[in-house]
Amino acid sequence: MPAVATAANRPAQVLLVAGIDTHKFTHHVAVVDHLGRGVAERQFDTTEVGHADLVRFLQAHGPIDRVGVEGTGSYGAGVARILTAAGFGVLEVVRQNRQARRLHGKSDPIDARQAAMSVLAGTGTTVPKSGDGQVESLRILMSERRSAIKAKTQAINQIQALLVTSAEPVRTAYRSLSGDKLIDTLTRSRPGTSGLDPAHVARVSLKRLAIRHSAMSAEIAAIDDQLEALVRSVNPRLLSLNGVGVVTAAVLLSAAGDNPERLASKAAFAALAGVAPIPASSGQRVRHRLSRGGNRYANNALHRIVLLRMRHREPRTVAYFARRRSEGLTDRDIIRCLKRHIANEVYAALMNPVVEDLPGRHLSLDPPMSVSVTVRH
Repeated sequence: MPAVATAANRPAQVLLVAGIDTHKFTHHVAVVDHLGRGVAERQFDTTEVGHADLVRFLQAHGPIDRVGVEGTGSYGAGVARILTAAGFGVLEVVRQNRQARRLHGKSDPIDARQAAMSVLAGTGTTVPKSGDGQVESLRILMSERRSAIKAKTQAINQIQALLVTSAEPVRTAYRSLSGDKLIDTLTRSRPGTSGLDPAHVARVSLKRLAIRHSAMSAEIAAIDDQLEALVRSVNPRLLSLNGVGVVTAAVLLSAAGDNPERLASKAAFAALAGVAPIPASSGQRVRHRLSRGGNRYANNALHRIVLLRMRHREPRTVAYFARRRSEGLTDRDIIRCLKRHIANEVYAALMNPVVEDLPGRHLSLDPPMSVSVTVRH
């Protein structure tokens, strides 16, 4: 049974550490001392009153050095912001893995204590996104945009599938149309209000799907206008990088958060974006493998930047490709190297959002990177 620190055996000024297991309706809090002994624990509702009680509970137990919160990007987002505003140092705690749970069991008190112990040991923790500025607005808009694009794509796919299987008169009417012209024609069509035969129902469904497609297009355009205004306000320097548009910049800013200073180095940002090769050496064989972790949206954004620079034959990219091909690297490996170089450029822009002349270091002067995998992202 874990030791319990009491007022009699705990020094007055010993710093304490807290851990919070977060859920939709409740948060469980555990406080431990510097030796890992339990001091106090309690459950709170995820309401305004419950959050206020949680803050008072922590303040009542002496100096809390740090608070580890699980799920700061979901159920723990609200309490993390409140604790930060109250002056507590907040760290995001990686959820306990399944193997550890099989060994030690699973319950809210156990998870809260484990979060506190992770903070105490300094393992499995990171500084969370603050989520209280314009970048959080970008994240919200990007989430809405992705769902709108998905709905738009589903609508046009359904239209195409329905046209393939519809009666011949329906197929003949729209066979020669495609793209925006097809959507516009279907939107303006008048299938009538009566009739239950398959041909009539197909015409009605096609019209509704076309209207849905047009509505999603208008929604995406409105979102893009908001995104551009926010990106230019938050970090106009990103837009000055070759191959970086509004949507790509919004994705990269969302990955870094409102507090990009939490990323201690360009290597940390590369790992966040999943473009830092992971050591996989053994014995006399020295190699690296592809990182499949990190923010996959950011990884995809860096990949798009590379493809755009290749398409438009950006001079530095062309020179880099020529040099690395002469060294025997495949195009796929060169692209991975370029993604790491571009991640360094993006990190510099994130740390210094002021617009200035950005000549950039010529890629051909950079030392070669060791990449020995050939698995496509």
